[in-house]
Amino acid sequence: MDYKGIGYLRSKLATKRARVLMRYQFYEQKNTAMDFDISTPPSLKYWQSVLGWCGKAVDSLADRLLFREFREDNFDLTGIFQMNNPDIFFDNAVLSALISSCCFVYISPDDIGFPRLQVVDGGNATGVIDEITGLLEEGYAVLERDDKEIPTVEAYFLPRRTEVYRQGEKEPEVYEHNVDYPLLVPVIYRPDAARPFGHSRISRACISLVGSALRTIKRSEISAEFYSYPQKYVTGLSQEAEPIEKWRAAMSAMMTFTRDEDGGVPTVGQFSQQSMSPHVEQLRMFASLFAGETGLTLDDLGFATENPSSAEAIKATHENLRLTAKKAQRDFGSGFLNVGYLAACLRDDFPYKRRQIYLTTPIWEPVFEPDAAMLSSIRRWRHQGQPGCAGLFHGDQFAGPDRHQTGDMRRFTWTA
Repeated sequence: MDYKGIGYLRSKLATKRARVLMRYQFYEQKNTAMDFDISTPPSLKYWQSVLGWCGKAVDSLADRLLFREFREDNFDLTGIFQMNNPDIFFDNAVLSALISSCCFVYISPDDIGFPRLQVVDGGNATGVIDEITGLLEEGYAVLERDDKEIPTVEAYFLPRRTEVYRQGEKEPEVYEHNVDYPLLVPVIYRPDAARPFGHSRISRACISLVGSALRTIKRSEISAEFYSYPQKYVTGLSQEAEPIEKWRAAMSAMMTFTRDEDGGVPTVGQFSQQSMSPHVEQLRMFASLFAGETGLTLDDLGFATENPSSAEAIKATHENLRLTAKKAQRDFGSGFLNVGYLAACLRDDFPYKRRQIYLTTPIWEPVFEPDAAMLSSIRRWRHQGQPGCAGLFHGDQFAGPDRHQTGDMRRFTWTA
């Protein structure tokens, strides 16, 4: 098979890395918004506000994706993940894939040959993907960088071979293994035929809306100064009158003006006070657009609305988020299954076929936990001729070990 080579993969990663780092800036609230230089005073031109909507969009989905186990786990894939700090591993992989559209899992043997799993973000790894299996044909990852972001340890992944390049060394360290695929596995969020490496949760629309919202906040801060201290004016003062100190005139509770030589009286007035309502309404508009883009609600973005009447009403308001989470579970479940498959091959030192794990199914925790109203709706009945009881849960509120799906209901059994 003809491979692209490490040079090609280096250049491919360089073209994608800038976009990945930019999305991490939006997630970490370190992004800047372009100023139109229309209403901003020169002294405030470089002042930047901060908004955490992109982080909220990612975290609200990532916190609901809780991996449980593999069902029909004939190759003990769950045991491999249990030995690799699963509480941290799954959260790191899901979060990184949501931000950068995909992350990669680097599989390597430890001292006794047991597989170790390391998550590499999308800004430090890439590869040539086989769109049928979701595995890589060849891969490249930067494992370490120095303070100047220059790679110091790189790895090139091929079937049955991994090459590690260290800065200052001419020849790579070569590690042979008995696995028919590269030991670098992509975990992808929302892949499609046009973009096999998926889409980021922080979409272009999210980036644009956050920039508009940041400019609105900045304009509201500037307008607040005029809102707090409206501009005042005095007309009819004599030319020989003592100039008024601006700050004293703005803050003084009582000011006196005497008549001039001709008996004229000065006129004191105040410009109309600016209103903050246009800024608040504009920010709310951007929040509504952002909520529609990400499946959140205005309450999630800090705009209080009427409280839903029940837990079912709360779930109904998050229906789009629930559907997005179910789709993400399918995508990530396939990626984690590929990770477990290659790790099992490395552990057993045997090149299993991908079709041998067709019965193994990833199981996730429910997107929404069952509430008291849901639990009270369970109807119990006894199987004919079988010991034990059975119950029904609506939707995806229960994921028992012996369930089978019937329409919109799921049936499970337990001992009396």
